[in-house]
Amino acid sequence: MSVTSRYREAWESFWREAPDGPGAVFWDAEPALTAARHLALFEPHLTDPGLPLVDLGCGNGTQTRFLADRFPHVLGADLSAAALDRARAADPAGQAAYRRLDAVEKAEAGALHAELGDANVYLRGVLHQCEADDRQALVDGIATVVGDRGRAFLVEPSEAAGAVLRGLATGPGGPPPKLAPVLRHGIAPGEVDDAAVPEFLTAAGLAVLASGTLPLTTTEHGPDGTRIALPSLWFVAGRAASA
Repeated sequence: MSVTSRYREAWESFWREAPDGPGAVFWDAEPALTAARHLALFEPHLTDPGLPLVDLGCGNGTQTRFLADRFPHVLGADLSAAALDRARAADPAGQAAYRRLDAVEKAEAGALHAELGDANVYLRGVLHQCEADDRQALVDGIATVVGDRGRAFLVEPSEAAGAVLRGLATGPGGPPPKLAPVLRHGIAPGEVDDAAVPEFLTAAGLAVLASGTLPLTTTEHGPDGTRIALPSLWFVAGRAASA
């Protein structure tokens, strides 16, 4: 099983045309408001911080570079070659490595685990962008990469975020400038039931070790000038047998 060509091309075209510069993409918020907050929740549950860390769905690598300052071996993985080109260009010192990866494809996840061994995985807002039929396969791929000793951190917009996004998309002036390209390229944010993510994890053989809520900060601003933050759920998961 692998992602559809339509889905892959949607991401390629998005990243080929996306503007450059910090904060130019809807979800590309500065790490102090995203990965830093997530690490405070993730790190207490890491059995081995020295394991490789995979930033899955790394995009242009903003969070990947932050993570590479804090872990010894960080790999940014993404479906889009255009996104990875941007990530490498923004990381001339090679703080992290970058890899094209379709984590829905069982063989690719298995090959990555064979190369790295067990790894910790960071995933931010990827499941809700997946096609619905790919979500369990993606979590299965995460479980493969995590292996027996790794841990996964997932943060996903909650059901309540759907109303926020719909309101932004259908406002009187149309979608805000940074959301409009996402919709135009057919990457309409999907909704994942709040109960679904732990069910995906359990079905993949992972146990939920911790969970909670937090705002997922975007780079866009509302009509009143305040930063838009989406209601979100976070989860730390690990192999059930080692939990």
